[in-house]
Amino acid sequence: MIYLTPEQQGILDGAKGETMAKVMKTLVMYGEVFGADKMVPVTSEYNHLVTSFGLKALGPVYELMDQLIEAGAISQQQFSVDPRPLDKNVPANFLQNFVFNKFMYSKQDFYEEQLKKLGLMDADAFSCACYLDQMGNKPKKGEVLSWAESSAVVYANSVLGARCNRNSGIMDIMGSIAGFVPHFGLLTDEGRKASWIVEVKTTKKPEAQLLGSAIGMKVMEDVPFVTGMNQWLGSELNDENCAYLKDFGAATASNGAVGLYHIEDLTPEAKELGRALVREDAKVYVIDDAELQRVKDSYPVIWKNPDAKPKLCFVGCPHLSMQQLKDWTVAVEEGLKTSGNAKVTVPTVFTTAPAVKKEFEKTELAARLKATGVVLSSICPLMYMNNPLCGPMPVITCSNKLRTYTTARYYTEAEILEKITKGV
Repeated sequence: MIYLTPEQQGILDGAKGETMAKVMKTLVMYGEVFGADKMVPVTSEYNHLVTSFGLKALGPVYELMDQLIEAGAISQQQFSVDPRPLDKNVPANFLQNFVFNKFMYSKQDFYEEQLKKLGLMDADAFSCACYLDQMGNKPKKGEVLSWAESSAVVYANSVLGARCNRNSGIMDIMGSIAGFVPHFGLLTDEGRKASWIVEVKTTKKPEAQLLGSAIGMKVMEDVPFVTGMNQWLGSELNDENCAYLKDFGAATASNGAVGLYHIEDLTPEAKELGRALVREDAKVYVIDDAELQRVKDSYPVIWKNPDAKPKLCFVGCPHLSMQQLKDWTVAVEEGLKTSGNAKVTVPTVFTTAPAVKKEFEKTELAARLKATGVVLSSICPLMYMNNPLCGPMPVITCSNKLRTYTTARYYTEAEILEKITKGV
């Protein structure tokens, strides 16, 4: 049974109205399922919501949001939200656009108006990587969050040292409205200990999304303590390493269900507590070059024609950081120069957070990227691929998250670069 403070019990008993009582009851029931012992305050300045898309089929969600708004049960924090599902600049034919706008995301504008009333930060607060510096929603170490987006949760827990469980959609806004979340799992010291030691013994720096995939599929929802990365990442959380861990974590969370990982000598809690974070009965998983190749070879190719020429390429799931955008721009330019091509040989979309996109467009690199034929967008590639007319397309990506949830085919970053600049 969950212990409630007098304030929390009062809300549950209706002191702040029937709607708030239902919100608190929902959170209590959620906590009871996972063995929570109490409710703890949400301490972050901002929240983040996973549900960003105005799917026509989400009628119950819109009804719920209306009830909350009418009762004045709005978020105690302003919040960011996952990426928008639509962008007219992203390649799509007439029929695909028709399905997007008339059958799939026809409630997008309506839903965004609801989000504004509930506490949306601003019109640009749409990104799965809300923790990027430009987005203004980076939690501090030890802060308690009410998030649900898996790639954001694992980043906040692991790289920032905040505390958040892998909540479901809608539970994120419930916690923010009540100001409390159930205390269990990754909110507890015990729940943050590692039950796996992952020994990385590769001969070169492993691809972030591939390494994350291997670990996620092996440990599933457990916490891994990763060793052997010192020679590749060092001991400083600089921009390059944060971008690497962003992509690595997204793969662990989507190919498995990891909500927290520790990198020896690098992530905050690992630097602070070291191997004291590892449980005595921890299992060991060794990853070498052969293991990474085995994992990559295990991915199914679900294109109708496995030999089809790619019709679209997505880079940026989760959204690219500023440094990644700069690096990719230079890499594409050099690849095109080497191959003798003027523009990319596969229609290519780079996705990034709206605030990062605005900052990038102020640099001279923006015009250079545009000249290569690459489209820069803040769309959610996964939402694009959910279109039944887009799903069958032969789409390529270096995102293991996008590969997992859609028909997109995974290639390493080096392989993607070759395909979009040389056409091989």
